[in-house]
Amino acid sequence: MPAVKEDEVDFRQRTLKESIGCSGIGLHCGEKIEIRLRPAPPDTGIRFVRTDLEGRPSVKVAVENILDTNLATTVGLDGCRVSTIEHLMASFFGLGIDNAIVELDGPEVPIMDGSAAPYVFLLRSAGIKEQDEPKCFTLIKKSLSVCDGDRSIRVYPSKELKITYIIDFEHPLIRNQRYELVFSGRDFVREISKARTFGFLRDVKILKENGLAKGGSLDNAVVIDDFRILNEDGLRYRDEFVRHKILDFLGDISVLGSPVIGHFVVKKSGHFLNHLMLKTIATSTRNWKTVVFSRGDEITPSRFRIPALGRPETVSV
Repeated sequence: MPAVKEDEVDFRQRTLKESIGCSGIGLHCGEKIEIRLRPAPPDTGIRFVRTDLEGRPSVKVAVENILDTNLATTVGLDGCRVSTIEHLMASFFGLGIDNAIVELDGPEVPIMDGSAAPYVFLLRSAGIKEQDEPKCFTLIKKSLSVCDGDRSIRVYPSKELKITYIIDFEHPLIRNQRYELVFSGRDFVREISKARTFGFLRDVKILKENGLAKGGSLDNAVVIDDFRILNEDGLRYRDEFVRHKILDFLGDISVLGSPVIGHFVVKKSGHFLNHLMLKTIATSTRNWKTVVFSRGDEITPSRFRIPALGRPETVSV
């Protein structure tokens, strides 16, 4: 089979064309937080900077810098701690942005409307710039798995990045939901990015009593009681719950720093198990290899397809 034409693949690193910012409420801290996204040179990765702390400490998003996975993903290093990064990270991943500086004057990435859509809009408004250096891809060669009771993640060799996700809640409005995503930037934006975080009313009350979810409201989460959805506008998708789980999963696996080429089969996972899988991949070096392409014509579809991110100007909302 012939190689793919260079202008049809997305093998180069990306950053923003210009800086852009906004403000929002932290889901758990309840504080108003200003956030600014800035371009960064190739091979920078995603780096968070706390502008409210002395010395403006920073932390690069990496597996070894994950501090906490309780209710959200938190990174930290040398006094710089930032939580609830998963929706913004999913937005970077979905649009193929490898390098950016994220400045914020608080401990948490604003929750916005509970989905990744506001950040996708923000990033596209800033513009996406291709850089000269190539991306690195993590190609799965042998299967890996992690389990925690009836929860599990397995990843198998595949020609593409595919995620099969299954959830099962004991609730009449959710129960068993399944969604399969063959990753592309266009499908991420249309089918995944708008799915909001969700919670049960009984759990929200407990979280607030324990000083968490201070900024949570019907404006930034789907809230469910024993029989109904409390949000007046209802759901954005019939299966919004499992789609949001995929959004969180993409945000978490982006911490690896290079897109994965493999098939993930995920059952009832959360941030803890997602990051256990990341650690397993990071330490199981015989099960994967890094691939880099200096030219688009080196990529042969008969071997595998790198995640289709779409040209920056064509990834529409």
